[in-house]
Amino acid sequence: MTQALPILSLVETRVLGVLAEKQRTVPDSYPLTLNSLVSGCNQKTSRNPVLELSEAQVQAAIDSLKGYSLVAETSGGRAFRYEHNIDRVLRIPSQSVILLTVLMLRGPQTAGELRIACDRMHNFADISSVEGFLDELAERPAGALVVKLARLPGARESRWAHLLSGAPAEELAGPGGASAEGAHASHDASFGEVAALRANVARLEAELASLKALVGRVCSELGISDAA
Repeated sequence: MTQALPILSLVETRVLGVLAEKQRTVPDSYPLTLNSLVSGCNQKTSRNPVLELSEAQVQAAIDSLKGYSLVAETSGGRAFRYEHNIDRVLRIPSQSVILLTVLMLRGPQTAGELRIACDRMHNFADISSVEGFLDELAERPAGALVVKLARLPGARESRWAHLLSGAPAEELAGPGGASAEGAHASHDASFGEVAALRANVARLEAELASLKALVGRVCSELGISDAA
């Protein structure tokens, strides 16, 4: 990709991750219809956070991703279908696409967790193989796509996170955290609370995108500019 990599929203990474996942887990149904894509985005399993997105929210994310050439639309049968272009746009191998897919759908994971989660899409020989591809993504000349997070207290392995939505909160805070008070607060927050906050942000982002699209259509019909 010649232009700078865009910072994607949670809804956009969810859409992109679902397309990459379903390409390998249900190839007979791929490319996906909008209805299938919405269902995949709202799955209760293998998703963190769990979201409840509408068709309008998913369509807004699709339109945005099409602008970056990360998603392509095809016509066939009675409905439009959608496919991802992650490997071609980012110029990374399929194994790396699969690792990014899991990170987009499930959040930060250790190399061991990634190997297990990727099993339906690709059978990595061992954890060292996973780490090798992660290191390549982290050292990518065109810009890092993943980052290794500071090891959590009591954890045996460090987790990895994708950078398609910018630096994760843990990385921004630094290895030692922002402060003792901030570290204490982060430990008090449960995974459920964090997931709920992310879901709320995702809904707000998608609603804003839908409103922008609506304003654009209205302005176009009226023959006026929506630049303001």
